[in-house]
Amino acid sequence: MKIGVVSDTHNNLKNIEIIINLFNDEKVPLVIHTGDISNANSLQQFSRLNSKFIGVYGNNDRNEPGLKEEALQNNFQFQEPPRRLSILDREIVIFHEPENINHFLSENKMIDVVLYGHTHRYENNIKNGVLYFNPGESAGMQKGSNAIGILDLVNLEAKRIFF
Repeated sequence: MKIGVVSDTHNNLKNIEIIINLFNDEKVPLVIHTGDISNANSLQQFSRLNSKFIGVYGNNDRNEPGLKEEALQNNFQFQEPPRRLSILDREIVIFHEPENINHFLSENKMIDVVLYGHTHRYENNIKNGVLYFNPGESAGMQKGSNAIGILDLVNLEAKRIFF
């Protein structure tokens, strides 16, 4: 099973349209947003996804008027980080800011994947048996430098698709 991962869309409606089309083309059953949508209208655009859409709120989302209501209206399952889920016997934890990851992992064993955003920098590393994945920039203006992620939960491999 492959799932989509995106972060830090920051109200870039043009890029959000591309992101939605890319995930729909990939036919992923689930897309995870690791935070910083930044606007209720931006979140509403994700209703065009042909998949389930879940995630966490980022630092630019926490006081944004209407964002939580938009998530509820569209049946998007968003919450404050960290968010933990089990898919295909894989334990996944989702953060926005990476600062609390190490503390969380010290208290919670058996995590297979850590997804996060905030830094706008790509990471795809295995540390102590845990895959850390941040797809990197998705709201930039430079064509070809933005990316979304595809995570293969069977092989625990992640890749980026640039746009």
